[in-house]
Amino acid sequence: MKRFLSTTAVLFALSGTAYADGHAANFGTVEFENGDFFASDLIGMRIYNSETEIANGYMINDGGETEWDDIGEINDIIVSQDGKIRAVVLGVGGFLGLGERDVTVSMDAIKVVQEKDDADDRFLVVTTSKEVLENAPVFDADMDHSKEMAHNKDMAHNDMEKSADHALTRPMMKREGYAEIDPVEVKQLTAEKLQGAYVYGANDETVGEIGQLLMDDDGKVSQAVINVGGFLGLGEKPVAVSFEKIQILKGVDGDEYRFYIDSTEEKLEALPEYQS
Repeated sequence: MKRFLSTTAVLFALSGTAYADGHAANFGTVEFENGDFFASDLIGMRIYNSETEIANGYMINDGGETEWDDIGEINDIIVSQDGKIRAVVLGVGGFLGLGERDVTVSMDAIKVVQEKDDADDRFLVVTTSKEVLENAPVFDADMDHSKEMAHNKDMAHNDMEKSADHALTRPMMKREGYAEIDPVEVKQLTAEKLQGAYVYGANDETVGEIGQLLMDDDGKVSQAVINVGGFLGLGEKPVAVSFEKIQILKGVDGDEYRFYIDSTEEKLEALPEYQS
């Protein structure tokens, strides 16, 4: 006999600490009700395909499932960080006349069908076609995990940039014998001119030096990694700041540049460390 869990209960069972926030009142508040089933029962269950749309709770006679195509089984469940079921992974193939392949389908697309004479005997049904299944992208857990890691790395990179930008504003420094360069000349600056250059604070004190430059997808400099602290190049902490928050002055009688940031060495050291 199969045991099933309603969507709400599935989310509770899978979310764990994401659902419970540490307050004792949140534990033991969900009771198993009629119609509920466990998420563990989903793994390995067969999935049937109906040519016509079917609603949840639809009743069939004993053996009625033989009118549908058995397209595969549930191999895994994809759960988001907030505890919601994003999709289930279906192993299909026999129905297509191909070797088994994993594809994903939204949990909302799966309908629960009951047998009239046995309310506990239920079936999972989707409405699709052979053509759709043949053209569905193959789900590769290892590849998708790599994409997720890359996505998380990009998110961490963006969060680091935001945290730096949140604390900084572009300075408006004035220094005798220097003038601010225009945006066109900024774009013409080479990495040789920028990397290794000292960065100054509001009181003309040295707060760090530019270690490397980070480019966006369009090839433009988006961030500068400033090395702060340390001594003789040892013990420095690299922090990334938005390049647009750095003011660049140039000597009117020469080719000397000065880079200013509205911060102190201590404030820069408090920013998240840049991980290359």
